Amino acid sequence: MPSREIVEAFAKRLEDGDFVGAIEQFYAPDAATYENNAAPTVGREALAAKERGVLAATKEVKAARIGPSLIEGDTVATRWRFSFTSAEGVVRTLDEIAWQTWRGDELIEERFYYDPKQLGR
Repeated sequence: MPSREIVEAFAKRLEDGDFVGAIEQFYAPDAATYENNAAPTVGREALAAKERGVLAATKEVKAARIGPSLIEGDTVATRWRFSFTSAEGVVRTLDEIAWQTWRGDELIEERFYYDPKQLGR
């Protein structure tokens, strides 16, 4: 079960824009993430590489937590709003729920739930 301090430290890394650093610090080596119901991305190195690709394809990414993270045992749920700014200056916003499973202080599984149509607006 993650402590409140660990969950807050993880969220702060995201809010500070250190997305890859958050993966490297908090995700277990065998962690998996799922985008809605798509096949998972597995392994901390693969997750960090995927995140680097997202960051390279955008001018800026900002994360804002909407309300508190909810912790119940090994499960953490957080509502996020991400803003992606393209090289052309177009901003797209994505609201999502991140549903996480932790093993102690390591994140082992994360599922992102959002409407992909948001990115087309």
